[in-house]
Amino acid sequence: MTTEAFVISLLNGVSYGLLLFMLSSGLTLIFSMMGVLNFAHASFYMLGAYVGYTVAGFVGFWPALVLAPLAVGLLGAGFERFALRRVHKFGHVPELLITFGLSFVVLELVQLVWGRSAVPYALPPLLDGPLFTLFGTQFPRSRGFIMLVAVFMLVSLWLLLTRTRVGMVIQAALTHPEMVEALGHNVPRVLMLVFGGGAALAALAGVIGGNTYVTEPGMANAVGAIVFVVVVVGGMGSLAGAFLASLLIGVLQNFAVALDYSMIDVLAQVGHQAGPGSAGYALLKLKISQVAPILPFLLLVLMLVFRPRGLLGTREG
Repeated sequence: MTTEAFVISLLNGVSYGLLLFMLSSGLTLIFSMMGVLNFAHASFYMLGAYVGYTVAGFVGFWPALVLAPLAVGLLGAGFERFALRRVHKFGHVPELLITFGLSFVVLELVQLVWGRSAVPYALPPLLDGPLFTLFGTQFPRSRGFIMLVAVFMLVSLWLLLTRTRVGMVIQAALTHPEMVEALGHNVPRVLMLVFGGGAALAALAGVIGGNTYVTEPGMANAVGAIVFVVVVVGGMGSLAGAFLASLLIGVLQNFAVALDYSMIDVLAQVGHQAGPGSAGYALLKLKISQVAPILPFLLLVLMLVFRPRGLLGTREG
């Protein structure tokens, strides 16, 4: 791999990884507070992109960057208040099923309102074009903006949870909900706000990711499974772990896509030959770029086998 390809793959991997962090941070907060693995989390990401596209058509992209996450956050809070809370007492399986059902409802509604094809969600003029040119290759401003917003989100969440009274109440409600309620705080309302906040974070990722990549009905499925891989690899409930896992998976996938080599090529470099009749020849001739989509899931399996708590997690599920 040339120096140019290495640097560009690294930058693309970091930008994609930070987008994954924006998605997984909300899911991590919801799980750490409520113990709920929200299967509809990627649907809030998709809703953020579509609502952002619609709002941007009326008032522009920059107001949509604020209004769309707020709208989706309110929808998420309403879902927790009127649906998820009612099944919480029945255990984790009903919680998983109701969020799983919500994901299908959101998908059908999106297709009914916006259609089954991709929508023309364009970048605003300020984000359109290259941020800089390196080795003759342009790095888009939009990806640089994703990196900036993700780092700002990480710092903001850390300050909120560790340096504010609201953060203290949230963390106390996680471990000692009875004591927090005895001190006069409304724990169910706190949980509702956390769920709505997690949905808003996913929607924010959708607003800025939808025009950088593509806004279409399959976008939730494209990232949904990867987000759960990030949460498990990083450690269930660990925000710092989710950040590290997002970067790791983003960089891993982008480098894998850039590597156009197979094991046969590697064996040929060291003097070994594998003929078509050799056992496993079909597997050996697969290029690394072809198996790139399964690498995060392979990492997930290895993590569950050798370190079930994840990189920085303190609980196993």
